[in-house]
Amino acid sequence: MRGSLGEKINQGGTADIHAWAPGRVVKLFKEGFPPRLGKQEARIARAVFAAGVPAPEVFGEVTIDGRFGIVLARLDGPTLLQLTRSGGVTFAQAGAILASLSLSVHRMPPPPEAFFLRGWMDTSFRLAGDIVPKHIASGVLALIDRLQQPGDPLCHGDIHPNNVIMTADGPRLIDWTFSIRAPAAFDHGHFHINLTELALDITDNPQRPLAVHAAAQSEYARLSGQPEAALRQAMESWLPVAIVRYFLLMGGPTSERWRRMMQRAETALRPQD
Repeated sequence: MRGSLGEKINQGGTADIHAWAPGRVVKLFKEGFPPRLGKQEARIARAVFAAGVPAPEVFGEVTIDGRFGIVLARLDGPTLLQLTRSGGVTFAQAGAILASLSLSVHRMPPPPEAFFLRGWMDTSFRLAGDIVPKHIASGVLALIDRLQQPGDPLCHGDIHPNNVIMTADGPRLIDWTFSIRAPAAFDHGHFHINLTELALDITDNPQRPLAVHAAAQSEYARLSGQPEAALRQAMESWLPVAIVRYFLLMGGPTSERWRRMMQRAETALRPQD
């Protein structure tokens, strides 16, 4: 793959973004990140781009000093988060953009390469040791078995305004690391966690993520033709699973917010008399 490692443009929890060649960047995963998961992201990113979802094009894969990387189209423009902070878009506009992107993912034919939620959770519980108490793990698997339906769509797994780049050609959804086959309501659960919980710890204006979340819910309901109350009820059913999966992905965080969220999940998973 022709190109060379250039300046670092951005960084996230799992990878750094570097310039690579004209019009291209490399998403270089951090040391210790399993290459098989990076390869899985590359497969999913290729599939969603081929399906017409607004996402970056994949040009190839590289390994640099033992770190796996994906060569992607360079997307120039601010993130949706930056525009909501600056006032470049309204909260309602931001919500509408997120809803439209979410629905484009949920409506595409799910790629056969995608991991299924049930298998992912089962494997992760076995590999995670004691991070998640056994009664919570068994409750999550039982809830998935009870709620899952044939033909689950693809879920992005981490939709939020900082994962949307506003290019001259329109918004583009990036970072497919946590994509999974699951009901759309599960994706809504992750979205709920991102905007109504985690965002509150880092925002300068707590009303911003809450308003964007509310606008996205309303617009998704309108675009999908489903009652907003029904979407909310479905999300609430899947929320315990989304909380526990997020907890696993973050390595078992110990903040007070996460303690409360895991307590909420545990209560919801408790067998009802």
